[in-house]
Amino acid sequence: MSAYFATCPKGLEYLLRDELAALGAEDVREALAGVYFSGPLEIAYRACLWSRLASRVLLPLAEFDAADGDALYAGVEAIDWSKHLAAHGTLAVEAVTAQSKLTHSQFIALRVKDAVVDQFRQRDGSRPDVDTDEPDVRIHLRLRRDRATLSLDLAGAPLHRRGWREMQGDAPLKENLAAAMLVRAGWPAMYAQGGALLDPMCGSGTLLIEGALMAADVAPGLRREYFGFLGWLGHDIAVWRSLLEEARTRAETGLRALRPCFFGSDSDPRMVQTAKRNAQEAGVAGFLTLDRHDALHVAPPPGYERGLVITNPPYGERLGEREAMPKLYRALGETLKQRFAGWHAAVLAGDAELGQAIPLRANKKYALYNGALETVLLLFELRAADDTPREAKPLSAGAQMLKNRLEKNVRHLRKRLEREAIHCWRAYDQDLPEYAAAIDVYGDAKGGQWLHVQEYRAPADIPAETARLRLREIVRVAGEVFGVPRDRVALKTRERGKGGSKYGQFDQRGEFVPVEEGGLQFLVNLTDYLDTGLFLDHRLVRARLRELAEGRRFLNLFAYTATASVYAAAGGARDTTSVDLSGTYLDWASRNLALNGFTGTKHRLMQADAMEFLRHERERYGLIYVDPPTFSNSKRADDFDVQRDHARLLLACADRLAGDGVIVFSNNFRRFTLDRAALEERFEIEDWSAASIPFDFARRADIHGCWVLRLRAEESPWGDSVRHIHNRGKR
Repeated sequence: MSAYFATCPKGLEYLLRDELAALGAEDVREALAGVYFSGPLEIAYRACLWSRLASRVLLPLAEFDAADGDALYAGVEAIDWSKHLAAHGTLAVEAVTAQSKLTHSQFIALRVKDAVVDQFRQRDGSRPDVDTDEPDVRIHLRLRRDRATLSLDLAGAPLHRRGWREMQGDAPLKENLAAAMLVRAGWPAMYAQGGALLDPMCGSGTLLIEGALMAADVAPGLRREYFGFLGWLGHDIAVWRSLLEEARTRAETGLRALRPCFFGSDSDPRMVQTAKRNAQEAGVAGFLTLDRHDALHVAPPPGYERGLVITNPPYGERLGEREAMPKLYRALGETLKQRFAGWHAAVLAGDAELGQAIPLRANKKYALYNGALETVLLLFELRAADDTPREAKPLSAGAQMLKNRLEKNVRHLRKRLEREAIHCWRAYDQDLPEYAAAIDVYGDAKGGQWLHVQEYRAPADIPAETARLRLREIVRVAGEVFGVPRDRVALKTRERGKGGSKYGQFDQRGEFVPVEEGGLQFLVNLTDYLDTGLFLDHRLVRARLRELAEGRRFLNLFAYTATASVYAAAGGARDTTSVDLSGTYLDWASRNLALNGFTGTKHRLMQADAMEFLRHERERYGLIYVDPPTFSNSKRADDFDVQRDHARLLLACADRLAGDGVIVFSNNFRRFTLDRAALEERFEIEDWSAASIPFDFARRADIHGCWVLRLRAEESPWGDSVRHIHNRGKR
């Protein structure tokens, strides 16, 4: 068993996780722009051959600190390269770096190459050569926050290069992104049900060819002649040949049964010819019908009453000017609405604004990255023009009572919300016991609003079906009261089953919405996680951090999405350090900081366990914010229980606190009791819990606790004089 990491474009992580699990991988878990998995070498080969979504498959060899070139060289040289590469073989090195002292990827790659070559030369006088095209071994080094991960690239070249593309247009769609679009749109199920696939702006034919190969069960890597493991000394030829034979058999069977249900067109005759040549190379030309005509004149092919229209229209950067694009998207939407009733559609829009130009309501939206460009995949169910929506049923007596209560809440809070410029707030919190949910409003300064509905556990005497009906009524009533369409209402539900009630599987859209709080911008994700990225009940805590931050060094432990760090930076903190164990949250944190203009070395992001960070950190901070989870059992850190461990954590913070510094400590464990006996010897403690609860959370005054801790004068390295100077400056 070995551990591997498959890379992919951002936005495809959950799809790739499921794909690798289906291939037989074990210990599968997603990360930013990739998926960790494990298994025998056969699983890595199978991923290289069969993954439609991965970019590369990496076999990690070592992980080590590399804050400078010498440390990097030593870490690479410590590996016995004779196990991987023959002395007369060839190699290439690819390096990427982020948030590290070594900032030049070419220098990093050169030092890695030198370490490998020097080891061979010192051993027997010979050395491998460099081949950047098809080396025997391709080495991949990732350096992040001065920590290096060194791997063998088993793919050798990006896996989206299937081996069939002879020619391409000016802005080709990568094959793995095309496959992701098809999977998200449900193409495999539609094909099984007899549907057709149609691309009215087919370009070089990527979507149609990928759709045909997917339907025919052809391994995406079957036509590739080069993989990174073919010249590797650890290569198992017998296993690889067996996998190839299996793939060839499956492809022959699938192509014999494939239906000719793939239709494409383009207004550029050169693109039509390019698509035909690519289809010929891919072995599916006989199943595609390709024509030259404008996308707005497309119609369902004869004999097909259902199917999938899928396309990647120009964004403005590729064809024509940006100003002309909304008109094109509107016209495309009208064509779909008028001619494709009963079909499904998937459109990869260049951005949300272009997507909104389509005069159709999307059933789902997914953020996908086309290279470095963040795009949005919109999925539609197309109804007949005369298929008017059914008239809504009258509200039940209970739902009308709920509506009255919610409208009353809005009237009661509106003036204060407007006066204090609050855009993100709690509108309803189980005010009526029968309707067990919280409704949160997330808004921006321009008046845009999204609703987040989170179900609570219903009373035990309420039947499950009744609870589900009431939850649907909550969603409907909330949308009506706020005038928010259904696709802007996110619902978090609980599953009911053995062992009680628990939150079920959430969506995997990767869709982030920018909202405003305190004049600052934050990205929230309303669909994919239990929490959205912005804890609304901590609004006043963040405001106090901004007040305390001026001129201080700020440390944010358990930083999550670093909203507190953004507030501290806005309050004039000298610098900020945000610590969290999750790479996913730190990437989110980085985006929040950048969204507000806080970038550069003054704003550190550290992937580490909080206790471990405090043990090794030597800097002192004027303001430390500690907001730990109630409980954590991460595989990468010791178990943490906030009731059991908070005193130890805060005492460790004391050692990192400047003499006049402040610790703000909060948590959401409702039965929490502060261990004053353990803390009062070193701290002066202010219980700020009641004052830190926003007015819109008045019904849940115990939703969190908050304490402000300062070192006692005798604990300060500078004593009373520093405390006096600091306090005088605040008057």
